[in-house]
Amino acid sequence: MKKNLIITLITISFFYFFNSQLYSQEIGTLRGTVVDSTSREALPFANVLIKELNKGTATDSKGLYTITSIPANKTYTIIVSYVGYQSKSLTAFVSRDKITELNIKLSPTGFEMQTIEKTGERIKLENEIDVSLKLINIKEIETLPKGVETDIFRSLQYIAGVQSSGDVSARYFVRGGSSNQNLVLINDAPIYSPFHSLGLFGVVDPEMIKSAEFYKGGFPTEYSGRISSVLRLITKDGNRNDYSGSASASFLAGKFMLQGPIPDGSFIITGRKSYSNEILKKFLNNKHTPINFYDLSFKVNFLNDKIFKNANFIAHGFFSKDILNYDNPFKEDFWWGNKIWGIKYYQVTDSPLYYEISFYHSNFRGKVEPNYSNKRIQDNEIKDYTFDANFNYLSDSKDEFAAGFKITELYSTLYLEDNRGFLTDIKTQGSNISLFAKYKLMRFGNFGIEFGSRLNLTRLAAGTSGEYFFEPRVNLTYRFIPEVALKLAWGVYNQELITLSDEDEILTVFEPWVVTPNYLNPPQAIHYIAGIESNFLQNFFLNVEAYYKHINNFSAVNERKFFPTDKDLIAGMGYSYGIETSISFQKEPINITTSYTLSWAYKKIYERIYYPRYDSRHNINFSFEFNLGAGWKTSIAWFYNSGYPFTQILGYYDKLYFQDPLTQNLIFDPYIPYISLADKNLGRLPDYHRLDFSLSKKIQIGILKFFLDFNIINLYDRANIFYYDRKTGERINMLPFLPSANIKIEI
Repeated sequence: MKKNLIITLITISFFYFFNSQLYSQEIGTLRGTVVDSTSREALPFANVLIKELNKGTATDSKGLYTITSIPANKTYTIIVSYVGYQSKSLTAFVSRDKITELNIKLSPTGFEMQTIEKTGERIKLENEIDVSLKLINIKEIETLPKGVETDIFRSLQYIAGVQSSGDVSARYFVRGGSSNQNLVLINDAPIYSPFHSLGLFGVVDPEMIKSAEFYKGGFPTEYSGRISSVLRLITKDGNRNDYSGSASASFLAGKFMLQGPIPDGSFIITGRKSYSNEILKKFLNNKHTPINFYDLSFKVNFLNDKIFKNANFIAHGFFSKDILNYDNPFKEDFWWGNKIWGIKYYQVTDSPLYYEISFYHSNFRGKVEPNYSNKRIQDNEIKDYTFDANFNYLSDSKDEFAAGFKITELYSTLYLEDNRGFLTDIKTQGSNISLFAKYKLMRFGNFGIEFGSRLNLTRLAAGTSGEYFFEPRVNLTYRFIPEVALKLAWGVYNQELITLSDEDEILTVFEPWVVTPNYLNPPQAIHYIAGIESNFLQNFFLNVEAYYKHINNFSAVNERKFFPTDKDLIAGMGYSYGIETSISFQKEPINITTSYTLSWAYKKIYERIYYPRYDSRHNINFSFEFNLGAGWKTSIAWFYNSGYPFTQILGYYDKLYFQDPLTQNLIFDPYIPYISLADKNLGRLPDYHRLDFSLSKKIQIGILKFFLDFNIINLYDRANIFYYDRKTGERINMLPFLPSANIKIEI
């Protein structure tokens, strides 16, 4: 049945693909890039509008736009706009059966303008297929209240459907999925450990990010390897006109950025290094934790039309490391880090064909060194070598056909000791070869559908080569009236690489990665999504989405392993469902966003159903931003969620055990209490709420630009509970009233 469905979809795809050539008679195509005039940095998601036709589009993550099916042999007025830039109007003559190239440069607005020019949300096609997609504007993130410094991962917690475990962690959980089910990509290479400082902050510095796309579910066929969400981060290319740099400092870390031109291209280098742990005490109940971390990135961008016409060649790298060293032989030490490097070639041909070829290596290594403590050994490494090629054809009818393939060679090692003292040493070397194809039917103005599938030819698990499985996916949009669109999505997603997570851990240092063994099927999720998008009133945007997610075969540590021959992992199942509502009002100088989520999440292991720790029934987010003018901005953000589950304590007992295994003497120790726990996560913590405040100022003195930020977390000092210490019974709260400041200097 599944094979017949795929064959039918492919047949329909090719029918429309070849039939689309009938449309190319009296029409033309407009194509080009939108860049910053001062640096020639590409501007992703900029608006490009043909005034006479009231028809437009938005640039992609590379700053490229394409508008097809334009009545030919006419001159048109093109209006281009982007947040924080002066709008531009220019003319273009569109020829018949040709691609008219129009590259556009936009000028940034000045610091001291009363308001920043903004024409609203990016231009969307009436039938645009963007179910559960959130485009993240880095400039807007910088204006939100921040915990010590701007953090992309913490900003995700403003989005409906995204949960966190509290304000002392940047880890996030999407629509009932575990944190290891989220795919984080930097220049399309995966980051296996995306968090610094026990998960308190992300490893990616927003200074280096050009565009960010976040899929909460229903993501398209080109993404694979995770079953919950995708966060795709593309780094800046660097200034192609002049050399420039910046330096900034917070209470936690200092960072720098250098960029400038090279022959036929540009470069950018960014770095960040921690220098103080004092602020971390506020996050860790005033306990001293000697954390040291750094991250470093670079990108080299090469463009030369004489050598590679309409092409772009880049080399990129990203490195991060965290060290937690107590200098105490009776305490455990930790270290973990990422190393990523890659090359990418992107080509726009003279026809409506685009293709991208890339190769990357992503390496993660994490280790727990117990010393003389009672901590258990962990040593984990992932080496990922991937070749990826994607092809995209945009027809005159507006339909698109895309296909590609990916080859991954992965090496994983895991050495650990479980809670019963059994040692596990797992080494895996495997390959995954996968193909994908999809067709976007966009020729009808109020209806669009994207359908396709991935085909996995092999599994990463050793001894399972030759096995294959499909991942069919469908997304559609139907705008039955101009102001309202219905959006639906369905898809199957598989994940072979998993982490061994302990939901009872308060703060996770790192989660060891392992390939799903061949005695288990890979975790699989099926997404069902339905949504309504509306803009009945000017500047008001309403979005409502309902979802149901069913997860099969998620892998968990076998807590009932009593003998060495017992399996290390077992399979469980889970499901989650909910409804998300978000409303936004955007009209300079005000930007208001509010959202409400009602959701349920369940897991089932050993035939017992329980709530995962991040399950919260009600969630409300509210943010208000106001542009005061003259470089001043302020914002507030308020969060509320109902209590998270926790495992209650039934009582304590004294333990009878053998102290001397040779004499078998029974020892009764009344001084060491042992805990008796209730069923997993049946209790609920009190409700959580918090108000944050931010004030920022931009100043320019000569060639120097100053960015000043003042922030307060938990403005009214709400005592939100984090957990109860089971040994002492002490209540541990999350962040108290916490002011912080940042300064950045840019040349």
